[in-house]
Amino acid sequence: MNKGAGVGTGPTAAAAAAAAQKQKTMMQRVETDIGNIVENFTQLVNVARVNDPPVRNSQEAFMMEMRAARMVQAADSLLKLVSELKQTAIFSGFASLNDHVEQRTVEFNQQAEKTDRMLARIGEEAAASLKELESHYYSSAQRTADTS
Repeated sequence: MNKGAGVGTGPTAAAAAAAAQKQKTMMQRVETDIGNIVENFTQLVNVARVNDPPVRNSQEAFMMEMRAARMVQAADSLLKLVSELKQTAIFSGFASLNDHVEQRTVEFNQQAEKTDRMLARIGEEAAASLKELESHYYSSAQRTADTS
């Protein structure tokens, strides 16, 4: 693969950049949602005063309902974010496992190449030794005495 070909290149660098962007986006969502919850809760508490005029009370009731609905929306958004974070944690675990498997595959391929080179060297040495032994045998006095 392209790993180690250069600094900041390949699929690993792209994945890291995507992860950093996703983290930044998620942090912005968290800040926005929490800010919405706090703001709406503050407004809800401010509107919750009891006043005598019935029109004012109905307006305040509507404002309270609206703020409560916005708080629920922000809380729902946070719950979705938590779910997304859980999925990301699960899938990033698979990604790191895949990276580990790929790394081990590369290591085993290197070991196989090293073993192949060693076996080729041993075969060449055995062939050279056999050739030398044949040479000694065919030129020896023992062989010439056996053929006569």
